[in-house]
Formats: sequence, structure tokens, C-alpha cells
Amino acid sequence: VKIFAPNIEQRDVVNHLKGSPAEEKRNVLVESARLARGNIQDLAELKASEFDAVIFPGGFGVAKNLCSWAVDGKNCTVNEHVNSTLQAFHSAKKPIGLCCISPVLAAKVFPGCEVTVGQDKNVDGRFPDAETASAIAELGCKHICKNVNESHVDKANKIVTTCAFMCKAPLHEIFDGIGTMVQEVLKLA
Repeated sequence: VKIFAPNIEQRDVVNHLKGSPAEEKRNVLVESARLARGNIQDLAELKASEFDAVIFPGGFGVAKNLCSWAVDGKNCTVNEHVNSTLQAFHSAKKPIGLCCISPVLAAKVFPGCEVTVGQDKNVDGRFPDAETASAIAELGCKHICKNVNESHVDKANKIVTTCAFMCKAPLHEIFDGIGTMVQEVLKLA
């Protein structure tokens, strides 16, 4: 297992203690290295030929830095190294795992693919970002409704997705869904 991140400036920095923007600049690779305890490489150096699969985590970092979904929605652009990584694994017929908001990367890069970000309706207030499913459909992809503890496998494209924090759920349920996504990626590898 190796961890990669793009060597780019973050779109913005948030003070999570206060829940407000911070007046500072940070680098995505440097911040990712902090979280990964330093064991990380620049995404530009990733070679699909050296790996059996790739998994992208989710979160606002994806929506703000790996693409511009947080600002532009379905009209977003995808970071060039993220795009080329996805294309390389797809072309090599190697599995791609995506969770939380990161399935929008596949929806943007692979028209016609199948992904899930949970439900397409805000069921019991658990899916506050349910409109993301509609945006995915508008991109020409098929959104598959799944519960937080499930994943969806697009066998034709070898793309495995789960909603994770797109659902307001207990952490153990989110953990279970991410676990199923990882297991399905490993089965395809």
C-alpha cells in the first residue's frame, strides 16, 4: 500500500475548531503527509503498472482540491493528475474504489459508469446531499441507491463506490460501508 496526493495548493484552509476559513495557505501533499505520518508520494509519480488497484477517499478535500465539485458541481474540472490516474487504472482494467463524494470523479471522467453516493432522496434527513445523485445522472451516469453500509460494483468499469459520510450515520455504519468497498476492490484486483 502506498499513499499519494497531488502537489498543489489547497483551494482554501478551514479552521475546524472554529468552523471558519483561515487566512493561510497550505499544500495538499504536505497536509496529506501530516495525516499519513510522512509516508506519501506526489500523485504525479504514481504508475498504475506498479499497483493492483487504486482507492480514493472522500471529503471536502476531494470536492475542493481533487476537483472543483464544491464550487462548480457537475460542471467541475478534475485535477490533471487525478484524471490521468483514473484513466490509467481504467485503461489497464484495474479496479478503482471511491467513497463519500469521490464517486463524482468517476462520473465526470467516465460517462456512462455506475456509482453510488447513497440515496437520491433525503431519507429521514440522513442524506442531506441527495441532489448529488441527480447531478451524477445529468452527467450521463447511473446513480445506484445504496445504504451507508453497502457498496456498489460497476463490473463493466471495475469501479466500486460507497457513500460513507454522504450519509449522516453512526461511524460504525460508515466503517462497514467503506469496508465493503475495499473488499469488493480486492476481489476485482
